[in-house]
Amino acid sequence: MPHYCDVALPVPLDRSFTYAVNGAAPAVGARVLVPFSRQRLMGVVVRVHDDRPTGPAAIKPVQQVLDEAPLLPEELMHLAKWIAQYYVAPLGEVLRGMMPLAAEVRRHFVYRIAEAGRRILQQSATLLDGSPSPPSRRSHLSPEDQAREFATLRHLSNGADARASALRAATGVRKALLDGMVHKRWLIREARAEERDARRTERIAVLVPDARIPKLNENQTAILAEIAAAGGRMSVADLRDSFALRELGVPAPTLATLVKRGLVGIEESALPFHLGGLPANGKLSAHEHPLNEAQIEALSSIAAAMAQGGFRPLLLYGVTGSGKTAVYFAAMQRALDAGNSALLLVPEIGLTPAMAGQMFAAFGTQVALLHSGLTPDERAEQWHRIRRGEARIVVGTRSAVFAPMRNLGLILVDEEHDGSYKQEETPRYHGRDVAVMRAKFNEAVVVLGSATPSLESWANAERGRYTRIEMLTRVMDRPLPTVELVDMRTEFKETGKEEIYSRQLVAETQATLDRGEQVMVLLNRRGYSFTVLCRSCGEKIECENCAIAMTYHKPAAETDLHAHAGDRLECHYCGFRRPVPKLCPKCESEHLYYLGAGSQQGEERLQELFPGARIGRMDRDTVRGRGDMQRLLTRLHSGEINLLVGTQMIAKGHDIHGVTLVGVVGADSALGLPDFRAAERVFQLLTQVSGRAGRGVLPGRVLVQTYHPEHYAIQCASTHDYTGFVAREMQFRRWMHYPPFSVLANVIVQGDSLEEAAAWAAALGRWFGTTHLDKVRVLGPAPAPIARLKRIYRFHFVLKTERRDALGRTLRALLAFAESKAIPRRNLLLDVDAIHLM
Repeated sequence: MPHYCDVALPVPLDRSFTYAVNGAAPAVGARVLVPFSRQRLMGVVVRVHDDRPTGPAAIKPVQQVLDEAPLLPEELMHLAKWIAQYYVAPLGEVLRGMMPLAAEVRRHFVYRIAEAGRRILQQSATLLDGSPSPPSRRSHLSPEDQAREFATLRHLSNGADARASALRAATGVRKALLDGMVHKRWLIREARAEERDARRTERIAVLVPDARIPKLNENQTAILAEIAAAGGRMSVADLRDSFALRELGVPAPTLATLVKRGLVGIEESALPFHLGGLPANGKLSAHEHPLNEAQIEALSSIAAAMAQGGFRPLLLYGVTGSGKTAVYFAAMQRALDAGNSALLLVPEIGLTPAMAGQMFAAFGTQVALLHSGLTPDERAEQWHRIRRGEARIVVGTRSAVFAPMRNLGLILVDEEHDGSYKQEETPRYHGRDVAVMRAKFNEAVVVLGSATPSLESWANAERGRYTRIEMLTRVMDRPLPTVELVDMRTEFKETGKEEIYSRQLVAETQATLDRGEQVMVLLNRRGYSFTVLCRSCGEKIECENCAIAMTYHKPAAETDLHAHAGDRLECHYCGFRRPVPKLCPKCESEHLYYLGAGSQQGEERLQELFPGARIGRMDRDTVRGRGDMQRLLTRLHSGEINLLVGTQMIAKGHDIHGVTLVGVVGADSALGLPDFRAAERVFQLLTQVSGRAGRGVLPGRVLVQTYHPEHYAIQCASTHDYTGFVAREMQFRRWMHYPPFSVLANVIVQGDSLEEAAAWAAALGRWFGTTHLDKVRVLGPAPAPIARLKRIYRFHFVLKTERRDALGRTLRALLAFAESKAIPRRNLLLDVDAIHLM
């Protein structure tokens, strides 16, 4: 029987840790609770063995085994190791991201007295009444807070530990004081973890049959009548919300009295999970549409690949409105008919309500939903349904690629070009590429679908690695929308003033609304204005935590563009908020002015121009809580909203048949970003948002306001010329040795101070300069485009090479050198196949 097990822990260290096994050895892939650096962490067993570790350190035992059988099957363990290898990420952090089961482990902190705290307690002189001596004048704390510190030390002096809540109740100590005592080493804070039941249940009130009814008061009779009217069973929550009981003012304890008297029983029942979805409003679901010739050919290619067996990657290139979703549904049905399961990935949570509703209509209770908008308990519940084989169809965002599906036969990645598939924290994997590898490990078919495929996927198809399927016409032979460019340089010359909306866009919007049709306007900036500028010295108001201008979010009452004291500014990176200062922080001028228009200002201007329109706004400020997107889309589909303005959220996958006009404002500003993918992103955004127009019976029209009408990305988007854009962009990528003609990694060096980050970046730069690198080109070090983020200073290197194995060796050698120079691993961020270089 093995005596040891290696455990991967969610810490930024590229290694596993060995623990002793007490009793039966846990299975590889099972979760365990183990001690680690004054904490109790949950990890995953990656190996069991009898190889006693060498060295003087004592081997700590596994404290608790959470799973009798492997929670992760062998193929997911294999995938996790591949991700750790490919993205140079700690295996423990990869495994943590694979299991959305945080709800099943309760984490909390406890405090206990340290030796320094005991010495302070012993050294403190006491008065005759036993109270602590007068507080130290050198302390910045008030006498009351110093007394609370001593009371806390006395409370813990028996050696027991306690939670913050217990200490607060006993001594009145606040968390800030506890943090200070930990910093002074008077207390030790330890993280604890313990298993908890994450099943979602509700309490059901049930009438007890054949119970003898005694004399009851009015409130008790009302409760019994309400439960009887519901068929003898009613959830306690619904009972308390009952209109009849609220009208009578029935107090909450009345139900407990009926339970005590044996008239009502309380049962625990599993809480139902609601997939959500949008009302049909007379529209057919995707699975109900008859397929046209192009769709049948695409489905036949996918079905043939599944019938042949083995790993088959396919690129489905279909113009907007060509009916790719209907092909997805038909392909999933083929997978189910063959006894397999199917996974559909979508880029945004906002797309899942519409997709989930159609999924439920097509596949019923076989559907499971996975995304970060679910509560931890809901995610755990859905994950276990999938693992038990109860759900054979899964739809979700990036992390759903790790769903523990049985007999996985088909993976579909919708809008495969979307940058949302790239994880922006460790492990920095790309959901699309992981989906391809998972299909390979499962001998399954993977379909990457898009109207604007990424250049990497297109190149893979050109090289024969992927099979390309094309759908070049819209369903029912509907025409693609006509696109017209509005040169904003000419607009300014003719009007002499800067306006958000051109005269042509205003006129055509009014005409469209007059015809009873709907309009969408893309303004891809949040907030009201994205810069507050001093007109005297040119200083911008920046976030105190980030090297980025703060965005103004306007209160409803403001009516001009002059900054007013008390107005709120917000950083969209760290969330910091502050009032607008009265004077410029640099020159003390009072001439502060708002520049730039965001979606909030765009909505306000539309309300002024079209007072009779029913206007809605879709951005991160209006779509915050759960259900916000679903409610907004429901209003849009029903026609309650006939003019929608928003950020890029409006461009992604929405199928609203009443929209015949789309206006695009300021999207070309992204061409100036320091990012080699800028032109590709602008082309994709323009093409995708243009595709929202004319999806119904009426033809669509798109007006693109631009200051760069001659740019090839703008020109190709206006003519729906994807292949023409690819030819031009590939030429530049080849010349500059950027993907897909090379592989790339962005290495970010970060530190708490500018001097620390700069010193580490310089040390790594010297190592790059003196080390023989196998055909790897290094750019940097240089300050990152956002040089300070959340009070962390950042420098970066960009590594480019044509050989992926050379890139991996270089990054691992870099980590080894950094470890030898005591540069902490958490201060080095390695982003392989980086999507953003900011």
